[in-house]
Amino acid sequence: MGKTIVEKILGNNAGRDVKPGDIVTVKVDYVMLDDIMMPFIVSKFKEMGFTKVWDPKRAVIICDHLVPASQVDDTRAYHISCDFAAEQGIPNLHTSDGICHQLMTEAGYVKPGHVVFGTDSHTTTYGCVGAFSTGIGYTEMASILGTGELWVRVPATIKVNITGKLSENVMAKDVILKIIGDLTAAGATYKALEFTGDTVENMSVSSRMSMTNMAIEAGAKCGLFAPDAKTAEYCGIELDDFQKSLKGDEDAVYEKVLNYRAEDFVPSVAVPSNVDHVVPISELGDVTVDQVFLGSCTNGRLEDLHEAAAILKGKKVAPFVKFIVTPASRKIYKEALDDGTLGILLDAGAVITHPGCGLCCGRTGGIMTDGEVVVATNNRNFLGRMGTSKVKIYLASPKTAAASALAGKIVSA
Repeated sequence: MGKTIVEKILGNNAGRDVKPGDIVTVKVDYVMLDDIMMPFIVSKFKEMGFTKVWDPKRAVIICDHLVPASQVDDTRAYHISCDFAAEQGIPNLHTSDGICHQLMTEAGYVKPGHVVFGTDSHTTTYGCVGAFSTGIGYTEMASILGTGELWVRVPATIKVNITGKLSENVMAKDVILKIIGDLTAAGATYKALEFTGDTVENMSVSSRMSMTNMAIEAGAKCGLFAPDAKTAEYCGIELDDFQKSLKGDEDAVYEKVLNYRAEDFVPSVAVPSNVDHVVPISELGDVTVDQVFLGSCTNGRLEDLHEAAAILKGKKVAPFVKFIVTPASRKIYKEALDDGTLGILLDAGAVITHPGCGLCCGRTGGIMTDGEVVVATNNRNFLGRMGTSKVKIYLASPKTAAASALAGKIVSA
């Protein structure tokens, strides 16, 4: 019987054939520890009686949620992160280099076929390069740090097959929003989402990252793309035989198959305050905007900044609209600076912030107040996510965000 991608990855790691529902103990390739969870991880690690991290080179500590600090206690997490890295000899410490999910692939840690865990729900992002990656709590992370292993239940797979060419004003963000809307927020709970078809084969790795990043918003345990030449170039490797095999077999058993035509996707938004409440912009009506946010681990990459700059070049954002841009990493920030993209966005009226999670996780860099409306390219629009519980958050693509900043209301590009 054929295998799905997730069955191949977990089976290879465990050294045996696996099927959905099996419990396997996996050897972990990398772990990602973010600053907001570090105080809890370190405390639990010591409580469990561990004194040494199993392999310091496989741990990556990233300070991104709480830098720059917006509250006095934020500095505590920063110091605990730095002290633990020094105590354990962990060489992979990023104190302000960008958002964790961007850095894990961009900096070359995660490779196709890896098994990776992180203390953030959007760890599903790394499936963009064909890795099994998922979020866990601080207790599980402390256990991995001490042992290098964790048990996993092999998930069943939902295959999402997309064929055809997307319209010019449609981005991967519109695609994943539509899929989440169809599945619902609980429709893929503890399942693997396997994305296939010529549409996704033609997507860049950056676009694939937007898709796997939001797989968790349908409840998925992981989201996966088959590694290909684009993956190899992005990761700076040549795919080995196992990595080349990471695609769903023709006779693999799927729990469900969703088929889409690319031509049917349209610019859409997730309306407040549920990610799965997705509406085509053409059906939305007039929604005046107070702020537009372009950034996050979902849509803060160079490709996203380029798309926004192409729309905004030589123009100005609407009066009284705050337009905030947060590149996902220092590397992206510098690339966008060097190629003139940030200059275009600045001339249009953008405020460019330091790479990090601030506004998306409601800490700093544009927090909003009662009655305000924001169009945002991040991944969640829950009540209180980007300010008070009376802020209305609409999730959209970078193209929609840029067009809406110009118009002062939600419109498609």
